[in-house]
Amino acid sequence: MARPRLKMRLGDLLVHENVITEAQLEQALNEQKSSGRKLGYVLTDLNFVTDDRLLQFLAHQLNVPLVDVTERRLDPNVARLLPEVQARRHRALVIEADDNTALIGMSDPADLTAIDAISAILAPRNVNLAVVKEEQLLESFDNLYRRTQEIEQFAQQLQEESGEVEEFDLGALSDSSDEGDVTVARLLQSIFADAVQIRASDIHLEPDEHGLRIRQRVDGQLQENILDEKNIAGALVLKLKLMAGLDISEKRLPQDGRFQMQVKNHRIDVRLSTMPVQYGEACVMRLLDQSSGLLKLEETGMPADIIKKVRYHLSRPYGMILVTGPTGSGKTTTLYAALSELNQPAKKIITVEDPVEYRLPRISQVQVNSKIGLSFGRVLRTTLRQDPDIIMVGEMRDQETVEIGLRGSITGHLVLSTLHTNDAVTSAMRLIDMGAAPYLVASALRAVLAQRLLRRVCPHCVQDYEPDAHEQALMRASVKRIPENPQWKKGKGCQRCNYTGYRGRVGVFELLEIDDPMVQALRQSDTYAFSEAVKANESFKSLVDTALEFAAQGITTLEEVMTLIAGLPYLDESEMAAAEALLEQQLENNNGEHDA
Repeated sequence: MARPRLKMRLGDLLVHENVITEAQLEQALNEQKSSGRKLGYVLTDLNFVTDDRLLQFLAHQLNVPLVDVTERRLDPNVARLLPEVQARRHRALVIEADDNTALIGMSDPADLTAIDAISAILAPRNVNLAVVKEEQLLESFDNLYRRTQEIEQFAQQLQEESGEVEEFDLGALSDSSDEGDVTVARLLQSIFADAVQIRASDIHLEPDEHGLRIRQRVDGQLQENILDEKNIAGALVLKLKLMAGLDISEKRLPQDGRFQMQVKNHRIDVRLSTMPVQYGEACVMRLLDQSSGLLKLEETGMPADIIKKVRYHLSRPYGMILVTGPTGSGKTTTLYAALSELNQPAKKIITVEDPVEYRLPRISQVQVNSKIGLSFGRVLRTTLRQDPDIIMVGEMRDQETVEIGLRGSITGHLVLSTLHTNDAVTSAMRLIDMGAAPYLVASALRAVLAQRLLRRVCPHCVQDYEPDAHEQALMRASVKRIPENPQWKKGKGCQRCNYTGYRGRVGVFELLEIDDPMVQALRQSDTYAFSEAVKANESFKSLVDTALEFAAQGITTLEEVMTLIAGLPYLDESEMAAAEALLEQQLENNNGEHDA
């Protein structure tokens, strides 16, 4: 290839073209001598030239194109023609390639040493160059150099080492010097590294008839990878059990455990759950990033007006506050954010959890253990004798836990807990349905915070969107007020969001503060009167109304709002049927796009 070459050094050329001054160049060169970094990075750090201006300048001088790789659908197999180590070292990416040529995007296409090394690796292809922003390259590396290939290689190696046997030698696998065990450890390390890289919250290992299915939950959605090696599942489960301190000889009963590991400078707390299935044992691992620290209430996405009200109830000396929502809706995160604010030397705080997810200083945290009779009810009875100011109960699971929590909240303690309900309105009546006395619920319950997590529109591929007739009809039927001048948005799909149109999630909240009419309805255990009292409360804003406001601001999509509406008891039968029909239509459209 004809290697591009600047006619003079970059700094002198920038001065010659009046992009920077002589004084700025001299300052940048002095900074470069002390830091050892490339001149271009120094110039942008000193704000003498913007990154975009510098890249445009380089592209023009070298007569190569400036490429935005986020606008392209890159092929991971093509990108891997250049090994990840070399790609990251030289800040280079194979954008497209055939048998004869390859287009390489680089942040510094004037780096002749890097160009020679890349040309040698890709030979006999002719290498053509393009300029790409470094931040785009780094994002592309994380998206394209997934651990999929590495996982498949380790799985194949483990299959070869294990032969055709269905079961593994327990003693051999527990010996860290065994070659097979080393391969298992490397395979698991790759699986965890890949999960952390794509921000997965859960890993599912599911043995199948013909292989092993690995699924990772990202932004609430599962992504699947299937390994053909069917004999490796037993080894992986066994290793995980050893790491979690579980009984490796017991395969007939479910088991739960936890362990910690370091992955890419992240200290990950792993909650492991095993379950016997048709072809072996399935594992689900919840990943908790301990290195990221606890969130504050403002960082949960909670609106400022709700935060103000929540803090008021947290400041009260007694009463019960419930956080409700389905599994994976962020209830525990919200509770820990509240506890971090309440955690003061003057307050005695005790938590009863199953399991303890985050370790907090100064707080007495108790892990429930049903095997030895250490149940929620038993721990709670003891907790009340420990002179606490604040009690946090991981979950209101049964009548005994509910009653002890309610009695604790009317005897001078602030009680925080979670409940699995769809919304705040049904939570109070659920306590009564679980066997709690209506007068206890009416006296103790102060507020109920319901929440959901909706997927955010990807900011890198966002575009305007116009709702169709079905969506508009459903909105009019299910919400009190449609926001004025809405800015509906939708992601078209790009590399950064794995072509889903979504990246990250946002919390949606509703806060129900118990007032006098609601208290009277609770005392009478009157569901209808309680619901009417909620509707009459002008300060109450439902999950759907809040979600629709987010959609109107372009934060999330109407599709996410419709999914939320279909799961809440706000609609009558005809409106629910319309919501379900709309969701089925969206699912068919998504499947059609996937097939295409």
